[in-house]
Amino acid sequence: MSNVKENRWYSKDHEWVEKVSGNVVRIGISDFAQHQLGDIVFVELPEEGASVQAEESIGTIESVKTVSDLFSPVSGQIAKINPRLGDEPELVNNEPYDGGWMAEIEVEGDLEEQLSALLSPQQYAEFLEE
Repeated sequence: MSNVKENRWYSKDHEWVEKVSGNVVRIGISDFAQHQLGDIVFVELPEEGASVQAEESIGTIESVKTVSDLFSPVSGQIAKINPRLGDEPELVNNEPYDGGWMAEIEVEGDLEEQLSALLSPQQYAEFLEE
């Protein structure tokens, strides 16, 4: 059974979103996603300052099994990327909801409206069971 955190929103592409402050959210991939990928060996992230659109690819996650796109669950601007993932991509496997976060995005427009388009923890858990 995959770990689904309560204080997050989730996409059907298995990214999570957590409010950080104001209109800034932190994103990463879910515990389910990191299990599916296997051992992660490289993470390519967008540049800070880049504009991103919800549901568009903003980077890649490379594992021993495959290369997978990282999709932005919200629209906005990359405020910060996780500098540790360059040297420690395994953090995504070990701490998908904590040290393995990918980026922080300053959301454009109505944050609550963008979050409402995502799945609640309960909805995501049900989605995983389907």
